[in-house]
Amino acid sequence: MFSPVLPIYSVAGIREIEKTLVPTARPSLMERAGRAAAEDAVRLIMDRPGPILIACGPGNNGGDGFVMARQLRQAGRDVTVAFAGTPEGLPTEAAKAHHDYLAAGGSTVCDLPAAPAQGWALVVDALFGIGLTRPIEGRLAAWIHTLNAQQAPRMALDVPSGLDADTGRLLGATFHATHTTTFIALKPGLLTLDGPDHCGEISVQRLEVDGPAWVPALGRAIRPSLFREHLVPRPRNTHKGLHGDVGILGGDTGMVGAALLAGRAALWLGTGRVLIGLLDAQAPAVDPLHPELMLRRADALPQRLTALAVGPGLGTRPEAAPLLAAALARDIPLVLDADALNLLGQDASLRDALLQRSAPTVLTPHPAEAGRMLGSDTASVQRDRLAATLELARRFRSLVVLKGCGSLIATPEGKWYVNGTGHPGMATAGMGDVLTGLVVSLLAQGWPAESALIAAVHLHGAAADRLAREGIGPIGLTAGEVIDAARGVYNGWLIEATRSR
Repeated sequence: MFSPVLPIYSVAGIREIEKTLVPTARPSLMERAGRAAAEDAVRLIMDRPGPILIACGPGNNGGDGFVMARQLRQAGRDVTVAFAGTPEGLPTEAAKAHHDYLAAGGSTVCDLPAAPAQGWALVVDALFGIGLTRPIEGRLAAWIHTLNAQQAPRMALDVPSGLDADTGRLLGATFHATHTTTFIALKPGLLTLDGPDHCGEISVQRLEVDGPAWVPALGRAIRPSLFREHLVPRPRNTHKGLHGDVGILGGDTGMVGAALLAGRAALWLGTGRVLIGLLDAQAPAVDPLHPELMLRRADALPQRLTALAVGPGLGTRPEAAPLLAAALARDIPLVLDADALNLLGQDASLRDALLQRSAPTVLTPHPAEAGRMLGSDTASVQRDRLAATLELARRFRSLVVLKGCGSLIATPEGKWYVNGTGHPGMATAGMGDVLTGLVVSLLAQGWPAESALIAAVHLHGAAADRLAREGIGPIGLTAGEVIDAARGVYNGWLIEATRSR
């Protein structure tokens, strides 16, 4: 579980590493990449007979494919290479790889051949790498559609052709890989937006490159290793007052359930006491399922709180903004979600109050809320999720998680993380409220804000993943079910962290 944390580099970062290494690397990076891809392919289809089809493009990604083809031929595999370029148009390293492949007895065809009677053992996309910036159209788009239709494992080199390596956007026709062998480090586009649907299983081949030694990675893939130091057992001599007092502010008419879900999540993750301030004048005085929760009027939350979450079911009627303003004035960790974020986007005085805070603030928008806060729209946010998350963190001087496929976390200092847990069954009402409860619970228990946020986001998805493995979901999964699973996953982390110390 406590596997090493993987760095993530943008295309610019990878280019910087390559620029430093390419002139002196022996063997060349292309030779290393093609060899690593061939080794991955052999492991993937070890028991699968038949020929291999490699589609090579007109650039360095095609060069990787030529090296891979040469290595596979030398391993005794039957390889067909379809080359979508011309030898004289190849970059220097790729031209050498092409020459070496031909010198080793290989040959190329200029169009995709029909599949053999028994089908391909493997099809490989080596058409375009990380530098693609325009949609794939015409002949090569037709190639991609044909490759995608093959009933065989489909392997992409570095990134699936058609996928923006920085954003995860689809640029026209896009290869749909079952496996992706990526080189040097992860790229953000593999992990967010449409990337996870097109990459399949990802293998990172470092190529014996120690990039962080001279190009520090600002991005990280979230693993429990990032917050392991905070997974410590409680002393036996303890009491509830040592584990924080959480406040949840929200629950306007028709939305009381949102505040209760957040409160239950905070309670089940170990908060000492959870108090919920509800705006609905007809709200219940007690939660019959969890009477441990202490329900109050929205304006009656006590001052003794250790951390406060504002937003689940808050609404935007006139009473909401003054309550948010009062919350912003408290010198305690604060989580803002849902309508608290919409109010921030509408009210400059609330934004100013947020910027004056010294205690940590966490913002948890989905793309539509992020668009309102940035004065843009959902489509603009989704076009470059990482840029939007970084801009929110910078502009609001807060920790931010942009929810969605491959949730992104950013700090005001420009660090960022991508989460890989979770599944489509989480796209249902109340999931964001549960996440808010998990975050505010860890804050109340004394976790540093950055660690609390990355741990809660990772835990949220890991709990849903556990339920899916147990046959609960993904379709039909409810937010309330995730709360119990999150408690189980979290306690499992604690046990394993304690054993490994």
